Amino acid sequence: MGNKGFKIFIVTLAIVIAIFFIAPLFWMLATSFKTDQEAFTSGIKWIPEIFTLENYTYSLSGGSDTPVFTWMSNSLFVGIMGTSLVLIVDTLAAYGLARLDVPFKKLLFAMFIGSLTIPWVITFLPLYMGFNQFGLLDSYAVLILPYSANAFGVFLLYQSFKAFPKELEEAAHLDGANKWQVFIKVALPSARPVIWTLAIFTFMSIYNDFLWPLLTTSSPEMRTITTGIAIMQQGSFVSSPGRLMALTAIATIPVILIFIMGQRSFIKGVTQTGIK
Repeated sequence: MGNKGFKIFIVTLAIVIAIFFIAPLFWMLATSFKTDQEAFTSGIKWIPEIFTLENYTYSLSGGSDTPVFTWMSNSLFVGIMGTSLVLIVDTLAAYGLARLDVPFKKLLFAMFIGSLTIPWVITFLPLYMGFNQFGLLDSYAVLILPYSANAFGVFLLYQSFKAFPKELEEAAHLDGANKWQVFIKVALPSARPVIWTLAIFTFMSIYNDFLWPLLTTSSPEMRTITTGIAIMQQGSFVSSPGRLMALTAIATIPVILIFIMGQRSFIKGVTQTGIK
C-alpha cells in the first residue's frame, strides 16, 4: 500500500468512526422533533415525517414536574465551581512538584500517580459516610467538594511545567519577580492549552456525572440535569420518547458550547501532552 493509499485508508477509517459517534446524536435530535406516535413506530426513520417543537416547549415549561432550568443551573454551578477548584489545586500542586524544592516530592508524585489506579467505587462509600456525618448531603457542598482535586490533572500539568524553559524562569527572577509572580505571570500563561484541556475534561466529567448526584441528593431543587433526566425517564416521560430526547438534547448544549469555545486550546493541549 502506497502513501496515498494509506492516507485514503486513514481518512475512510476516521469517517466510519465519526459516523458511529454522530449517529446516536443525530438519532436523538431526530426523535426530539417527532411526535410520540411516530417515535414508537417500528423501523428506523432518521427524518421525522412531521417536525414538531412541542417536545421542547413542554420540557422547558414543565413547571415543578420538570424544573429543567433548576437542574441545568445546578449542573452548571457545580461544574464551574468544581472545575475552578480542580484548576487551582492542581496547578499549585503540579508547579510545586515540578519547579520548587518540595521535600519528598518524588514520593508525593508517585503517590499522585498511584492514586490513579484506585477505582472511584472504592472511595464512594467513605466519601458518602463522611458527608453524611457532617450533615452535608443534599447540598451544593456534597456535589462540589469531591471534585476539589484531580490526580490526573496534577500529572497532566506536571509534564507541562517540567518542560517549561528554565531560562525564562531565571530571566523573570533577574527582573525582580518572586516565585509567586513567576508562577502567575510566566508559568501559567505557558501552560494555557494544557489548562484548557484539563478544564474541559473536568467540566465534562462533573457535568455528566450521574451516580454521585443521584445518591447524595434527594430534593428536586438540588437535582442535576443528569439525575433529572433519569427520574423523568422512569416518571412522566416513560411513554414519551420525544420529550425525553428533547430534554437530553437541551442537556448537551452547555458541554458543546464549552468545547467549541476551547476547541483550539484543547487540541493544542492534547498535542502537547501526548494524549491519544
